[in-house]
Amino acid sequence: MTARPAAPLDEVMLAMDVVDTLRHRQDLVARELDGAAREAQLIERLREIYRQQGIEVPDHILRQGVEALAESRFAYDPPAPGFGTTLARLYVSRRRWGKPVLIALAAALALAIGYFGVVQPFQEGQAHNARVELTEGLPAQMDALYETIFEETKVQQAVVQADALVTRGKAYAAEGNRAGAEDILMRLTGLRDQLRQEYVVRVVNRSDQQSGFWTFPEVNTDATNYYLVVEAVDPDGNVLELPIRNEESGEVETVSIWGQRVPEAVYAAVAADKRDDGIIQANEVGRKSDGFLEVEYIMPVLGGAVTRW
Repeated sequence: MTARPAAPLDEVMLAMDVVDTLRHRQDLVARELDGAAREAQLIERLREIYRQQGIEVPDHILRQGVEALAESRFAYDPPAPGFGTTLARLYVSRRRWGKPVLIALAAALALAIGYFGVVQPFQEGQAHNARVELTEGLPAQMDALYETIFEETKVQQAVVQADALVTRGKAYAAEGNRAGAEDILMRLTGLRDQLRQEYVVRVVNRSDQQSGFWTFPEVNTDATNYYLVVEAVDPDGNVLELPIRNEESGEVETVSIWGQRVPEAVYAAVAADKRDDGIIQANEVGRKSDGFLEVEYIMPVLGGAVTRW
């Protein structure tokens, strides 16, 4: 069987134009005629239409157009809806949506890399370091401070206090109570620093400051309390600020001078010393030495103090 030669392109295009004309001119189709009569009539009408346009179309081309219309050869049937059709349409329209989607995906990828690659590992590292510091670092610092206090103290009281603080601090650390553990560490540091302090408590003897005073206590107005105004001076001559509990308010205040309550006889002796030549010769009230917690008093004192008068 001999293969039929392909029709020239211009003939194919002309046949397609015939089909298109027939589709747009449904009035040309004589439906009431039989098949042969209808085909002949269509051909004749088509020939007349093209002649009016100055185009001479061979009968075989007109016949091919009519046959193609009947066979729907040049008709377009849209594909049935489905997943493949949707993908194809998306691919065809990729120039419209592709760039914004790529930008959005790139931004999401950058955010994901930034969070999972940088932020999350950093946060996890910080949390891990905090746990290690609480469970290992702070207890180790407590032990180191205890050892220092144990080696430097000259009184058993400091060791007893330090031991109690370390026990409580490690319990806080085991419970995950960072604030409590850090507070204990601060108190141990304060205890160590208190042991290391050296100073002399002396009566203030300056023209801008009185050296003593007396008051009537509110709880007993029939009594009289006598105070010497004192300060703490270190070996280099610096006046220190110390935490002093005010016996009238019960509050602890950090001050550079305070009123130390003394017996009336001591108060009178210091007053007489100052009246003698304006200078208090015996002005040393007590001494705080390295390795001790408390002041060793030279003058008799009654233990109370005030920070305001």
